[in-house]
Amino acid sequence: MILDDLQAPIVLAPMAGGPSTPALATAVSAAGGLGFLAAGYLPAATVAEQIAAVRGSTAAPFGVNLFVPGISTPPDRFAGYLTELGREFPLGEPRFDDDDWDAKLELLVAEPVAVVSFTFGCPDPAAVARLRAAGTECWVTVTGAAEARQAREAGADVLIAQGAEAGGHRATFADRPADDVCDPLSTLALVQLLTAAVPGTPIVAAGGLGTGAAVAGVLVAGAHGAQLGTAFLRCPEAGTSPMHRAALTTPTPTALTRAFSGRRARGLLNRFVAEHPDAPAAYPEIHYATGPLRQRARAEGDPDAVNLWAGQVHELTAAEPAGELVRRLTAEADDALRLAISRRIQGY
Repeated sequence: MILDDLQAPIVLAPMAGGPSTPALATAVSAAGGLGFLAAGYLPAATVAEQIAAVRGSTAAPFGVNLFVPGISTPPDRFAGYLTELGREFPLGEPRFDDDDWDAKLELLVAEPVAVVSFTFGCPDPAAVARLRAAGTECWVTVTGAAEARQAREAGADVLIAQGAEAGGHRATFADRPADDVCDPLSTLALVQLLTAAVPGTPIVAAGGLGTGAAVAGVLVAGAHGAQLGTAFLRCPEAGTSPMHRAALTTPTPTALTRAFSGRRARGLLNRFVAEHPDAPAAYPEIHYATGPLRQRARAEGDPDAVNLWAGQVHELTAAEPAGELVRRLTAEADDALRLAISRRIQGY
C-alpha cells in the first residue's frame, strides 16, 4: 500500500477548478507526502499534460482524482432558479456532461499512476479492476458507512473519509435535498464509524485538518493518513486566486451551499450564498450556468459573488511553500503523539 511507503502521512486533496497544479502535486510528493492532480473539469488531453509535468519533476508517487459521472437533472427543476439569477448576473448554458470520463479512464489505464481516487460516486467494479491490473491503487471518497461498504464491494483499496468540516464539494454518492435534514458526519465521527463498518480497510481522513496535532488525532483514531486541501490553498505552488487567498485569512464563517454549482459544497459565507439558501440540486448544470457569473466576479474583485471554497479551519492556513508545510505538519504530528504518550504515562 502506497500509504505504508510515504515518509509523511500527508495526502494532498485534489482541488479542481484552479487550486490544484502540477507544481503543488510535485512539491507535496517530493516532500514525502502524496500529491494529487485534480482531473475534474479538465479534458483528458490536459490531464495527460499535467501528469507528464509531474513525472518530469519528481520520481515520487502521486495520484489523480476523477469525478464519477452522475445523471442529468430535468430542466424544470432548476429553470426558475436560473431565471432569477439571470435578472442580475450573466449566465452560461446549464449543460450536463460526464467530465470526459471514458477518455480519462483510458488515459490512466494506458499511463498508470500510483493512485486514482474517485469523488461523487463509486466506479463500477470493472473500472476498478482495469486500474488495479495496471498497477494503480483505487481510492474512493465516502461520507458514510453505506457508501464505504459499496466502495469496498467494488474493489476499492482505500477509503477517503470526508467529514463535514471539509472545504469544497461534498463527495456524497447522491446529492439529495431530502438528506439535508441530517447532519453530515464530522471527520472524527466518520473515521470511527468506518473503522467499525469496514474493519481492516485503510482509511484516509479528510476535513478540518489544519495542524499537525489534528493529523495526529485522526491517526490515533484509526486513519492511515490525513488528506488536507484548504491548508495548501495559500501555498505559492497552488493556483488559488489572490482574492481567494486574502479571504482565507479572515474570520468569515463557512456554510454548505448549492448556490454556485447545484451540489452541496462548503465555502466562505458571502452575499451570494446568503441570498440563495434554497438553490436546487442540479449538478453540473448549475455549475456550468454560473461560470460567467463567477468569472465576472473574479475579474471585478468581488468576493461576494464568487465561490470561495474553504474548510472550517481556513484561518489556520499559511503562505508557505508546500514542501515546508508537509514537513512542518509531519513534525507537529510527531510532537503531538509524543506529548500525548508522555502525558498518559505520567498519568498512571
